[in-house]
Amino acid sequence: MASTTPFLTAIASRRSVYALSNESPISNTRILELVTEGLKHAPSPFNARSTRAIVLFGAEHEALWEHAYRVTEATMPGAMGILGPKIKGFVAAKGTVLFFDDPSAYDLLSPRFQAHAKLYPEWEEHASGMNQLIVWTTLAAEGVGANLQHYQPGITPYVQEKYGVDAGWKLKAQLVFGGVVGEVPGEKEKTHLEKSLAVYGE
Repeated sequence: MASTTPFLTAIASRRSVYALSNESPISNTRILELVTEGLKHAPSPFNARSTRAIVLFGAEHEALWEHAYRVTEATMPGAMGILGPKIKGFVAAKGTVLFFDDPSAYDLLSPRFQAHAKLYPEWEEHASGMNQLIVWTTLAAEGVGANLQHYQPGITPYVQEKYGVDAGWKLKAQLVFGGVVGEVPGEKEKTHLEKSLAVYGE
């Protein structure tokens, strides 16, 4: 799996794209390859590999966001003026990657790592975020638009029941993807960057 896009160029070109269609410049097979490669190569503490993913296409994807619409309407009716059209936009996209963390993966580590057990939840967040960024960036590098959402815990029971997800898995994020409608959004102004980095020594 080769790419001519330099790593930093790919990172810099990643955007939150909300105007998406159910068409895609790459095949479903290629999308699954990118997700698989992300899961395979993302850093993982002690190689625990606790990130899990489910990819939804077509009717399965649409049903997820139609359910999210109903849940949001029932629990946050006052926000539907903003969230309603946004969720309908997700329905119109190509698919969704559901990202989970499986804490039981840490149970398989050697007992010598138990001294670090209190840090496992924090490391789970780090690993999950890196997996999400890698998949999002590789999709963007191949012309697929995407945006990252967090509609858990509202949709969690639906996902667990419909896909037989282990009750111990924690739903972390939903990456909605599809064909880009119109132009890819331009780069946002980066403010306060001078506060982001400090250097001591040489």
